[in-house]
Amino acid sequence: MGTLSIVDTFQHAVWTTLLASLPVLLVAMVLGLVIGILQTATSIQEQTLVFVPKILAVLLSLVLFGPWIFGKVGKMTIDLLGQLHRFIQ
Repeated sequence: MGTLSIVDTFQHAVWTTLLASLPVLLVAMVLGLVIGILQTATSIQEQTLVFVPKILAVLLSLVLFGPWIFGKVGKMTIDLLGQLHRFIQ
């Protein structure tokens, strides 16, 4: 097995991981930004105010994007297991 195919497989795994985590991270980032702006505008500086809405939004985004995320990760796993004979010699 050449190093090129190992690097390609690792690169594909990293891109799949980034792509799968992107929707949840974007939801958390946007909600954190909105709550931060509201806290600044209202001068409420309570640190625990951010956690409950962010946790709920992340859970909701996992419910909405979960099938797509697990489909991407599952496809990568099936592809990787299908090429397993190339990695074992």
